[in-house]
Amino acid sequence: MTTITAAMVSELRGKTDAPMMECKKALTEAAGDMAKAEEILRVKLGSKAGKAASRIAAEGVVAVYISGTKGALIEVNSETDFVAKNDDFLALANGSAKLVAEQNPADVAALGALDLNGKSVEQTRADLIGKIGENMSIRRFKRFDSDNSLVHYLHGARIGVVVEYKGDEQAAKDVAMHIAAMKPVALSSAEVPAELIETERNVARAKAIESGKPADIAEKMVEGSVQKFLKEVSLLNQSFVKNDKQTVEQMLKEKNTTVAGFTMFVVGEGIEKKVDDFAAEVAAQVAAATQA
Repeated sequence: MTTITAAMVSELRGKTDAPMMECKKALTEAAGDMAKAEEILRVKLGSKAGKAASRIAAEGVVAVYISGTKGALIEVNSETDFVAKNDDFLALANGSAKLVAEQNPADVAALGALDLNGKSVEQTRADLIGKIGENMSIRRFKRFDSDNSLVHYLHGARIGVVVEYKGDEQAAKDVAMHIAAMKPVALSSAEVPAELIETERNVARAKAIESGKPADIAEKMVEGSVQKFLKEVSLLNQSFVKNDKQTVEQMLKEKNTTVAGFTMFVVGEGIEKKVDDFAAEVAAQVAAATQA
């Protein structure tokens, strides 16, 4: 009997985008023959699933689920904005968000194994790929469960924010909306990632050197630029969008409210989208034909 290894399952999954257990079953049925196993899955899932698996999914939605002090924020990607409005796709996103909040899966793979209306999340996703013919993936999620209250803000379905707070609910909702608009990277200056600060410092130093100022003055210019940057990217130091005469921190103090943290997902953030150049593609085909 042929031994089906994890590497074989992984390779077949990469080719077909089928669920891991389905890949293992197909390999077992095919006695380890990769090509035959792929053919078995094509029959089960249709040809669309495998073809879609290699395409970049940089559109999609952010979904949120909150129940009391438990909640979840999740990003589910698709190839086009059109599919992101599909009812079945939205049901997958919203159902997955609820599962994250209620069952606390360790990661995306663990979420994929959970039951969603009689089928696993992963099987539901694979079936949708086969049905629609477009790649889609659950990219990331964040679960919330603490003594803090939760509010959220969705800008359409492309930007999602969850704020953990104590105090006035409306003030927290205003902060969530502010975050979606101003996109801070941290709650306070002290929490801004060191690598971002160092990058800003290097840019400021290069500008200071170009100015030809004396070293001591140049260094003061650098530190001034860094401090300005920290205020611009830290939530509490930002000017509040509804009243630019006060900072977010001042507004919260006025409302006797504290923010313990926030999470923001922006659809496709950091995913490199493929941009097709039709003219270049035609030119390349003509050149290839000429050489032939």
